[in-house]
Amino acid sequence: MPESPEVQALAEFLDDRARGRTITGVDVLEFRAIKTRAAPPESLVGAEITGAERYGKHLDLAVGGRHLGISLGRHGWARWSQGREDPPEGAPPALATLSLDDGAELSLTDAGNWISLGLFVVDQPRDVPAVSKLGLDPADPEFTQADLDAVVIGRRKQLKAVLQEQESLAGIGNAYSDEILHLAKLSPVVHAAALDERERGRLFDATTSTISGAIAARRGIPIDQLKAAKVAAMRVHGRTGEVCSVCGDTVRSFSFGSTTAEYCPTCQTDGALLGADA
Repeated sequence: MPESPEVQALAEFLDDRARGRTITGVDVLEFRAIKTRAAPPESLVGAEITGAERYGKHLDLAVGGRHLGISLGRHGWARWSQGREDPPEGAPPALATLSLDDGAELSLTDAGNWISLGLFVVDQPRDVPAVSKLGLDPADPEFTQADLDAVVIGRRKQLKAVLQEQESLAGIGNAYSDEILHLAKLSPVVHAAALDERERGRLFDATTSTISGAIAARRGIPIDQLKAAKVAAMRVHGRTGEVCSVCGDTVRSFSFGSTTAEYCPTCQTDGALLGADA
């Protein structure tokens, strides 16, 4: 699932490459991706792209006084080509393609078994329902300890779930929540309300440094290589059975809702095993 660091890199790439270009054609192959039927993406043909921004895990293209909001969902991403190039072998299918006046094409892809990509043509970015509900973004330089405390204090909800709750903290998903909790040395299943002041401080430091550090590390990487760069940078996420780089224990995983979570027992749970391993 694309998370804020990768979507930020994508937004910066498109702001650099597509800004000032005019949309000359829109080809939507999967009409279930269109979420504003009264204003389909085809209505943007002839308009100029004036910028690209990120909102949480969502992408926004400013186009001719309107906005193309792109919800990447769990498996959505983008592919950029200069002219009608064949996609790489095994590449996910393009559900929609924007053709630009310089011959470039922006293809929006989805690798899932169900359609997670969503396209919205709106007047303002926050007219996209999911964007309008977003909480504060930990990548914002003005995000403070008090902002995080307001999210976690009194919350009787498992900490990993709180970190992924977009209405509370925008942009964090399954992978970076694992990384944040490992760095903060906190259990993914502890209730947010149980954290003391020192633990909340560790959580704030881990959250802001993980997200801002990942954004800096992804900047400038070709967009077709961002997923691989993200995977390579993970310390515990996707590392089940491998050695923890901090303490040498074995990284474990357990089922968490509809997905899994990875953690280090020594670093995070005082040696306790979670889930089926407990």
